[in-house]
Amino acid sequence: MDCTVEESEIRQVVEPIPGIRGLHFRLNQRTLRIDGSDEAVTAALSAIRKAGFAPEAVKASTGTGTADAPAYGSGYARYGAALAFALVAECISYFAPETTVWKAAGMVVAAAAIWLAGLETYSKGLTALRHGKLNINALMSVAVTGAFIIGQWPEAAMVMALYAIAELIEARAVDRARNAIKSLVDLAPDDAEIQQPDGRWLRVQAAEVAMHAIARVKPGERVAFDGVVTKGHSSINQAPVTGESIPVDKEPGSQVFAGTINENGELEFRVTAAAANSTLARIIHAVEQAQGTRAPTQRFVDRFAAIYTPAVFAMALAVAVLPPLFLGWEWLTSIYKALVLLVIACPCALVISTPVSVVSGLAAAARRGILIKGGTNHENARLLKAVALDKTGTLTEGKPKLVAFRAWGQADEAQVRRWAKSLAARSDHPVSKSIALGLEGQTADVDGFTALLGRGVEASVDGRTLVLGNHRLIRERNQSDAQLEAELIAHEAQGRTVTLLADASGVLALFAVADTIKPSSVAAVAQLKRLGVTPVMLTGDNTATAQAVASEAGIADARGGLLPQDKLTAIQEMRVRYGPTAMTGDGINDAPALAQADIGFAMGGAGTDTAVEAADVVIMNDDLGRIAETIELSRRTHAILWQNISLALTIKAAFFILAVFGGATMWMAVFADMGASLLVVGNGLRLLRRA
Repeated sequence: MDCTVEESEIRQVVEPIPGIRGLHFRLNQRTLRIDGSDEAVTAALSAIRKAGFAPEAVKASTGTGTADAPAYGSGYARYGAALAFALVAECISYFAPETTVWKAAGMVVAAAAIWLAGLETYSKGLTALRHGKLNINALMSVAVTGAFIIGQWPEAAMVMALYAIAELIEARAVDRARNAIKSLVDLAPDDAEIQQPDGRWLRVQAAEVAMHAIARVKPGERVAFDGVVTKGHSSINQAPVTGESIPVDKEPGSQVFAGTINENGELEFRVTAAAANSTLARIIHAVEQAQGTRAPTQRFVDRFAAIYTPAVFAMALAVAVLPPLFLGWEWLTSIYKALVLLVIACPCALVISTPVSVVSGLAAAARRGILIKGGTNHENARLLKAVALDKTGTLTEGKPKLVAFRAWGQADEAQVRRWAKSLAARSDHPVSKSIALGLEGQTADVDGFTALLGRGVEASVDGRTLVLGNHRLIRERNQSDAQLEAELIAHEAQGRTVTLLADASGVLALFAVADTIKPSSVAAVAQLKRLGVTPVMLTGDNTATAQAVASEAGIADARGGLLPQDKLTAIQEMRVRYGPTAMTGDGINDAPALAQADIGFAMGGAGTDTAVEAADVVIMNDDLGRIAETIELSRRTHAILWQNISLALTIKAAFFILAVFGGATMWMAVFADMGASLLVVGNGLRLLRRA
């Protein structure tokens, strides 16, 4: 099953069967999932066989719907023999005496070549003609039969042999794109070392490992499951899943993903997802689903081919009949030209030009950690004119950090650091934790620790009563002055949260905490601008914080204080103002805006079910630069799509003219048709080279 025409043939014979609930075709994998009762599925398989196809069950061991690549060795042997017979037929035609015996021998040899090379073609071609369909097999069957009948049996044999070999070469080239995702399937190992109840380590098949089992991965091995590290330190290459170019350090409590590569130390981890439900498995499933959908250009080509093929068949019929009647051409010459037209009329190069390019683009994106859900999203990303960016976790790290410290007045800097760290370390508040992590040195003993609700904490350190609290607490203690107020206003204008350390005499130090911008955000925003895409920041944080972060990132339009419904309104306004608009978020809080946007990007989708389900495009790590890469890849894919369509149509148009008014032969037509197919396939595969 190679094209939409053959899909239609199968659909026609299967859909009317009682008990069939649904048919799910994936031409890119040559697979069909049939939803229905056992009796209905059995009847469907019988109907498919009668239609000239040979259905085979997909091996369950792959864990996905990706079919294994077919074996080509037997095909090459059979078609090689057909080519040898065709050459013998040509030699008999050119060199043997013009006698009945030699002519009969030549016809027999030619028929043998046609039988060896064209059995499958004739089977599918006759089935298509019975159902009133005109596919490549029908066109070739008519053309070769016609050539044989009018006495061009050597050429008929050679055309069928060359066509079969070219089809085989093309199938191998196409399978490279179709099976691009299969390389992801092979990332996760089939087995893993699992700790047994008695403490022994035993290598077990991955499919048999239960949740919460303890697995071990040695240096250089691939991780078999998603999990959480329980013992050991190492660096893991996560590029196969997240696209990150630099290995990520792992320690107890860190998350690991199936298919990633352990670089150095040995790790033990607790399995958190079965092999069939790992992040890698979900990526594979989502990409396969995406390959099963048609991009807008592909739908256009399919509709065009449905009109084009019957039109060319009618044209060939006209060339066979009208010139002898009205222009005085010889009947055999006119029929021969019509048969050449049938061969070159094959829409194969045209129809195959789009899915190969789209699948290559999807696979190239997946290798970079970009999960694009559907050919439509892949192709439409090139149209984006604006991208709405969430602040927390997208532009920024999403974790508060200590960004500024200042000892106030005559306070000793080392002493106040020690006191502040001692108090902050006892608090569970995120700001206090950030201060404790940001300050170096030892802590002191703390007595009488008390939380001041909504204000801070109070305790005794080194015999001195201290408070660590917010601006409000210091005002209530009447310990603020004009200089301090000016300092606080300056920090708050930058979106920072200020905490102050004070004793009975006054303020001793101030600490500014902020959600810091990611190092990659500035470059990512600049890259979007270079592509002509306007970045806009939408956040629930206050306007001052929004403006400060946006200014640092290089974003001119920043909107703060937005509730989820406000983000939805902002997306609608951006679509009117700029045009097609994307939204980035975590796939949960920003769900309304993600749904409203033309394309929704979920950041940091590795290990997150909701992100993979909610968005149109999932960036498996937190790299904002992948959005610009998605747009660039979409533009390259679209350009290659139209290069392929133009190339296929130009070659066919040139040979139409040659066939009617020049000396084009059936050989030339086969080479032109299959050459065009191989050219568009090779052009589409260029997208995989830079993945």
